[in-house]
Amino acid sequence: MKRWGSALFPLSLLLVLTGLTFWLRYATELPQTKHDGKLRHDPDYIITDAILRKIDLSGQLKYTLSATDIRHYPDDESTDMLKPNLVYFQARKPPVTMSAERGHMSKDGEKVDLYDNVRIRRSASAQYEELTAYTPELTVLPDVEKAFTKSPVLITQGKSWMKGVGMQVDNRAQTYLLESQAFAVLESKHAKKQKP
Repeated sequence: MKRWGSALFPLSLLLVLTGLTFWLRYATELPQTKHDGKLRHDPDYIITDAILRKIDLSGQLKYTLSATDIRHYPDDESTDMLKPNLVYFQARKPPVTMSAERGHMSKDGEKVDLYDNVRIRRSASAQYEELTAYTPELTVLPDVEKAFTKSPVLITQGKSWMKGVGMQVDNRAQTYLLESQAFAVLESKHAKKQKP
């Protein structure tokens, strides 16, 4: 009995040390890096001169999004575009176009960031002259027809113009709200025109 008791302690100690050795080995091992290409930011497809059309539930064309070059990246499911051009269509309202030099679409397509020479153009109607807004960047939420920027903005309509910093656009209501530092020169339709 005495011999078995004296052998039990070293045997238990040996088992604990063996267990700690295996645990230490797995705890300090670095994870294997996969080389399947999924972590690289390389496009998995490139499309040139593409047009995406969004149709509402009644079958009416809601908007088109075109670009000269579209590149999709599988690592984050994002899409980069060259010369993106988004055109909204509404019954009894003039079309609104948002264009830029570059664009980036989120993986779910719910957000499009436009960069470099961003231009919003609302075509002329029977009531209003053409409206154009210029800004260096714009974030567009295509399905809810809203857009916003924190950058400087210049809006022109006929001889009237306004500028400010930050803007919120509601395409359904066709409103353009400048957030700060707004300044405007507006041409009055009722002012008397001078004869030369």
